[in-house]
Amino acid sequence: MRSHNSSNYVVAVNLSTVIKGIFIFLFTLLTIFSISGILTSLKPEYRITSSSVNQVAQNVKGSALYKLFTLENRAFSAASPEEADWPKASDLMIELATNISFEDPRSLLGRELPGFSIFDSHILVAGEGTDYTNMPHESIPPEEALNPENDAPTQNTDSLENSNEDGEKPPSTTGDKETVQLYFTHNRESFLPHLKGVTNPDLAHHSEVNVTKIGDRLKEELESLGIGTRVDKTDVIGNLNNKGLEYYSAYDESRPIAKEAMADNKDLLYLIDIHRDSIRGENTTITINGKSYAKVAFVIGAEHPNYEKNEKLARELHKMLNKQYKGISRGVFVKKGSGTNGKFNQDLSPNSILVEFGGVDNNFEELNRSTAAFADIFAQYYWQAEKVNHNLSEPPSSQ
Repeated sequence: MRSHNSSNYVVAVNLSTVIKGIFIFLFTLLTIFSISGILTSLKPEYRITSSSVNQVAQNVKGSALYKLFTLENRAFSAASPEEADWPKASDLMIELATNISFEDPRSLLGRELPGFSIFDSHILVAGEGTDYTNMPHESIPPEEALNPENDAPTQNTDSLENSNEDGEKPPSTTGDKETVQLYFTHNRESFLPHLKGVTNPDLAHHSEVNVTKIGDRLKEELESLGIGTRVDKTDVIGNLNNKGLEYYSAYDESRPIAKEAMADNKDLLYLIDIHRDSIRGENTTITINGKSYAKVAFVIGAEHPNYEKNEKLARELHKMLNKQYKGISRGVFVKKGSGTNGKFNQDLSPNSILVEFGGVDNNFEELNRSTAAFADIFAQYYWQAEKVNHNLSEPPSSQ
């Protein structure tokens, strides 16, 4: 007689353990969704972007990076500089709590001195000779400077005439399409060499001889290169005066211009707001091949979600300009926070930029050269982008 042994397995399940596991799972899931919701609902200026990570990285000293490397590979300790050390915890805590950096006095002064916040910008790409002492900035003109009745007599305006030069037919053209829109938020910004008897840079404003002349010349240059261009010379500052609005409302007043241009023109690809800087000639003038040029600068507003696309365009134009016209671009600058508009209407299009042509001391001879240089580089960028998009058109027939 053969006996059979049967084994019975009993699995004991602790109900409290199962409940704890379910609770932990649900809590983890809820935490993930909560964090995701917080990150996506933050204002654009508080979101983590590649530029914000880059900004943080720029504040980390190279010596501190050596310290990090030595934690993984002690062989790096042999190359670690003697001054290499960890950042002080106290400095980090103060900067996190107050946003004040001991290495950047602007972080303190900008909050204590009235009007100093206009310098609270960042250099994304620095051109030759550019630093935090000569960044682009907007000066609010006195009320009398914005009254056309106070316009100074003009002088040295021969260079304002259009060139009317018959150049070669461009190899590519937009045909009847006008794909670039030029406009002027601070349309009365002018230049001291053309205002008789005016030496105060704060008074360099004029209702007729101003940055709109740069727009006329840029339109001419771009169209000679096959790029159809529109110019809107709405008197934004005059509208502010008529409505009793302050100067800082200029971008709100120019916004409908950009929006209307986009709504009316389905072919529009680029929006360019033309300005001139308020700083003096030593920082806005350069000699290239024996000729004097007005420098240009690109200003990007960072208080909207897609500003990095505008930044990419500005970076590329800056790079191309300085490659062919060494030193002509002062760089790419980001502005946000108190004391500035923060958008500059660039949230309306990923191909929207603000370009500063020269400063108060530049003349139109210098400005015209820079306008031609900018048009040359912009056309190269434009047609290369068109080739990528397979959207080239043939030049018009000579008949």
